[in-house]
Parts: sequence; C-alpha cells; structure tokens
Amino acid sequence: MPTRTGKLPTIDTKRADKLVMALMAVPGKSGQEAAVASIIERELLKAGAKRSWIFRDDAHRKSPFLDRGGQCGNLILKLPGTIEGPRRVLMAHMDTVPLCVGSKPVRKGTAVRSADRNTALGADDRAGCCTILTAALEILRRKLPHPPVTFFWAIQEEIGMNGVRYGAISKLGNPMRAFNWDGGACNQLRLGATGSYSLEIGIKGLASHAGAHPQRGVSAVAIAGIAIADLQRNGWHGLVAKGGKRGTSNIGILSAGDATNVVADRVVIHAEARSHDPAFRKRIVAEYKKAFARAVKRVKNDQGKRGKLSFKALHKYESFRMSERDPSVREAMAVMHALKVVPELGIANGGLDANWMTARGIPTVTVGCGQRKPHTVEERLEMLEYLTACRIALNLALGNGA
Repeated sequence: MPTRTGKLPTIDTKRADKLVMALMAVPGKSGQEAAVASIIERELLKAGAKRSWIFRDDAHRKSPFLDRGGQCGNLILKLPGTIEGPRRVLMAHMDTVPLCVGSKPVRKGTAVRSADRNTALGADDRAGCCTILTAALEILRRKLPHPPVTFFWAIQEEIGMNGVRYGAISKLGNPMRAFNWDGGACNQLRLGATGSYSLEIGIKGLASHAGAHPQRGVSAVAIAGIAIADLQRNGWHGLVAKGGKRGTSNIGILSAGDATNVVADRVVIHAEARSHDPAFRKRIVAEYKKAFARAVKRVKNDQGKRGKLSFKALHKYESFRMSERDPSVREAMAVMHALKVVPELGIANGGLDANWMTARGIPTVTVGCGQRKPHTVEERLEMLEYLTACRIALNLALGNGA
C-alpha cells in the first residue's frame, strides 16, 4: 500500500513493552485514574509535548458515580498537523475493574498474566492506553510528519462510559476519523455495540418479628423472589429471545434485611437490560417493572397490607452500527492489510466508549490490542498482538491508511 512516507514506520518495541508492563501494575479502578493520567502526561512531556497541547477536562465532576471516587477528568493531547489531512482521534480508557487492583504483571511465554491469582491483569484497558501512548511518543520523539491528531485517554469507561459521556468533546478538535482501542484480538474491528439500561429496584415491605408474629410482616424478600421467578419462567432473565428479537438481562446485586428474626422490610436490586434493538431493550425494562409490580400485589399480611415498589431505569448508552464504508473503518482496514493483518469485522455485545463517541457525533471504530478474558483472574495480554496494535495505531495516527 502506498503511504505518505513510502514505507510503514516501526515502533520501539522495548519501550512499548516496558510501558505496558509498568502501567498494568498501577492501581486505577473507575474514578481513581489520577496516577495513571499522571504517568501518561509525564511520558508525553519527556518526549517533547508542549504543555499547551495537553488538556484535562472536568468529566469526573459531572459523572453520576462520584461516590466511587472522581480523582481526575479525561486526559487529552492535541497535536497540530505538520501535513494536510483530516484530524483524527485515537483513544482508550484508563480505568480498570476493581478486580485488577493489586495486579502483578509477569511474562509467561508470549503472554502476560497477573502473578497474583486473586487479581485480574488490567490489560483492559491499560494495553489500549499504551497502544496510543506508544504512537504519540513515536511521533513526538522522531518528529514524524502527521496530520492533525488528538490522543484521548478517557476515565470511567467500566461504569458507564462516563468519561466520554460527560467529557469536553469540543477539546478533541472536531476529528473526522476516530479509533478506539479496547479488549480483543489486534485484528478485530468492532463496527457497533449494544445499548444498555441499568435498573435500580427498591421494595419496601413491613417488618415484624419473624418468630412471634410473622403474619404481620410483608416480606420484601418474598416479593423479590416471586418477581425473579416470574422473569425467569417467562424468559425475561438471562438470554432473552422473543419474536425474532434478542437481548439480555441480569440481576447482579441483591441486598436485603438485617436479621434472620425479622421479616425483611427492604430489598434493593441492581440489574441491567441490553439489546441492539432500542425498542426491544425498552420492552425488557417494561417486563421487569410489570413483574415486580405483580409480585407486590401478590404478597400481603394478615391485615391486607402490601409492600411498595420503586423502579428506576437509567439509559447508560445507546446501540450503534457503522457502515463498512465509513472512512474510519476503511482506514483501519487499509493499515491492517498493509501490515499483513487480516481484519475481522464484528459487533460487540458489551458497551464501549465508542457508544457515546458515536452518540455525540463522532462515529468511532474499536480495535483490539491483544487482551483475552478481561474482568477475570484468567485475563492475559498477548504481547505480539499488543505490539502489532501499537504499529496499527502509529500508522493510523500518521494518516497512512488514507
């Protein structure tokens, strides 16, 4: 493939290797990304970035998850172009799930795992952070000719893509191409992703002594059990397939009561509903609400009193699907082909920062960088794929797929 430079540039593999090993060991769950952001910023300044090119926004102050922390906003490096071409943005998220705190990366053959068997590795998405950081450092250190390019390290992806949802998108410089690095093989191109609602369901019952007067109580646990059994029996929990439509739902957290000798007067449930089809996703949410409302009516005490239901549905992110003809998709495929990588196009059943980037007017294709089994203690990073992802990122930053 002809490029602006006549050949595809390489990367410093030792530096890229060292970066990712160091960054995966830094604690930084959602809301606590400050140490990660500081390391990235320090590396950029050491490589020659001007302070005026680096921004931090206040997305953390707008996030609804401030109770989980909120140390810093998104980190943005905005480089002016040295050659003509549309501005592009390369992005990845800095946060990890809590299971990654305490990670001790160790190399085992061509893969990296956590030496602590009780933690995940954190390659999701520190590998993505280092993929785009490597591209930025190569450009800065080697003064490589490049079109206008923005590098974007987002916060709080794992708890609802809050960094992108509430971030200062105007600081990105109106990019016409957008590339996100997240979990998966380095040849994966995700052109779309599902949408999701998070549900908070509260059941208020009536407390009573469970030994002396259980009949006077209204068990919030009994109400919850009836509703959950209803959802399971009628196919609205787990994999949901109805009339040619598909989605998923899950009750992930249930807390209730304070003592075994008291009829439980409260239950709080946190659940989710996902589907690529917005209307069907709303249907799943509606079926949840109806199931719990029916259950409330079914349970009463000896005086005819019933419990009460509170039901909140938060739209976390909308589904999207890009065309294979989208300029960002075409550039990513062109660079992969030039590097002898065979692209694999697909749609994600989980949420991505690309969901909110697309919703905010910047259609974004997501690329993998070698992570496997994220969010588990079996997580690993395939190093050869990670280094290939770094090469892909550098060449997309340089506009070599245009």
